[in-house]
Amino acid sequence: MANLGRIFVGIAPTEDARLALVDALVAIPDLPGRVAAPGNWHLTLRFIGRMEEVSFERLLGDLDQADRGGPFRVRLAGMGAFPNPRRAAVLWVGVDQGSKELTALAAQMEEIVTGIGIEAEDRPFHPHLTLSRIRPPQNVASILDAGEAISVTWPADHLTIYSSTPGSGGARYETLETFAL
Repeated sequence: MANLGRIFVGIAPTEDARLALVDALVAIPDLPGRVAAPGNWHLTLRFIGRMEEVSFERLLGDLDQADRGGPFRVRLAGMGAFPNPRRAAVLWVGVDQGSKELTALAAQMEEIVTGIGIEAEDRPFHPHLTLSRIRPPQNVASILDAGEAISVTWPADHLTIYSSTPGSGGARYETLETFAL
């Protein structure tokens, strides 16, 4: 089989959490950039990229054997921007509960993927949910102030392996596997 596409591992919010975040964002009517569809919202633990089937099967086997910890609560709160609010290319919602667990899962994913021969991630892990990608970058400081009231909580009880297919209307994500926490 050819390669499986662009693979990443993440934690998806529950449907109730998605709806609560949609409601919270009503207070910010003009989000800049290409806004991610609520159905695509997730917390990325590790972007892997293209994988061949053999590597993917090793990933599944290693994840199946790993101690992934147990369920925990995630709370989204506040907003931020990469690389900074004055020249934002990405607008995101932060995590203020569950960061420790997400960071541990991300470190575990890093260990698993480098163990199967995938290059190490060169950026530190920063748990967040991407709202939009902004091209060209712009100042979003006033939007961040409006996002201070965001507070959305859900029980994280599984992680998901996704395949991402780019498209003109944004990426399309397909769930390939899920693993209980």
